[in-house]
Amino acid sequence: MKISIQINASPYQYQAADTAWHFIEAAIASGHDIYRVFFYHDGIFNACRDSRPPGDERDIVKRWTALQAEKGVDLVVCVSSAQRRGLLEKTVAHKVSGYENALADGFRIAGLGLLMEAVIESDRHVTFGA
Repeated sequence: MKISIQINASPYQYQAADTAWHFIEAAIASGHDIYRVFFYHDGIFNACRDSRPPGDERDIVKRWTALQAEKGVDLVVCVSSAQRRGLLEKTVAHKVSGYENALADGFRIAGLGLLMEAVIESDRHVTFGA
């Protein structure tokens, strides 16, 4: 089964990002394909390179980066949600004198068209967070 995921919540405010990550790990282990993970609204904070949780807490950004590196999962951040919250793609940040290295490794920024494509191409679409 081909599954797409949408994450709407920030990584440390709610359990949604952790639940999504565990769901994806279990789905892959069960032989399912993850078509794409789309980070929307406050979910874009899952892609912040400079997230530094205390040493005794989980590092969800590193989990996402490792998932992409090890399993090749497509991690897409909504461009509009990101720009509203100051997470700028490198070329945009350069144009507006913003921080150019805000996006963590393994993530890419794109529009809602990729969310719609994921919904259409997947057998199931699962949303985490309000």
